[in-house]
Amino acid sequence: MAYKKIAIQGEQGAFSEVAAHSLAGKNIKPITCDSFESLFDKVETCEADYGVIPIENSLVGSIHRNYDLLLERNLHIIGETQERIVHCLIAPKGVTFAKITKAYSHPVALDQCRNFFRKNKHIAPISYYDTAGSVKMLSEGGSTNSAAIAGPYAADIYKMKVVRKSIEDERNNHTRFLLLGCKPIKTTGKTKTSIVFSMESKPGYLFKALSVFALRDINLTKIESRPVRKKT
Repeated sequence: MAYKKIAIQGEQGAFSEVAAHSLAGKNIKPITCDSFESLFDKVETCEADYGVIPIENSLVGSIHRNYDLLLERNLHIIGETQERIVHCLIAPKGVTFAKITKAYSHPVALDQCRNFFRKNKHIAPISYYDTAGSVKMLSEGGSTNSAAIAGPYAADIYKMKVVRKSIEDERNNHTRFLLLGCKPIKTTGKTKTSIVFSMESKPGYLFKALSVFALRDINLTKIESRPVRKKT
């Protein structure tokens, strides 16, 4: 069976790859991208069959850049999943907790582990571009006093060890991911639909727009307001 090529932002072992497996199964080949713009490019040019992007986190909120890219680019949402975000302190084998003085990770992940750093003042948080990328960096560098914060899957990918598990401040930490493709899919029965529309800024216009859904018993699970950048 051929592998599905799925573009993700970040390195292998990132939470986006975990989401990709949930959405497309085990038989996938991750195509790593250094930015969300690059991810959209790879799907639009068919270098990747699909793309997986985070769109909303239960603690941080919406990923606004991805909302804008969905509007700017010509890709379709064909699936979604929610993943529990579990942050682990990951270190090279042989590095004990007592030896760790630095922890690398994405700034959002570091911010979600503030209580851990308050309790362990001997460990300094250091920003890095990606959670799984910080694990990859340490696996190649041979550090004896550094660790990374990422998901447990990253530790498996790069042959590292989990020193502390679930160090995030909030256990109710989930991210919603979208599966993107160049073509829409045929659906049957009840489906979740995303709609983008604009309107004039006049009293009562938003109420009138939303009443269309309420009068037809259509449930709205999320409303996201974005600025109109181009005015005609």
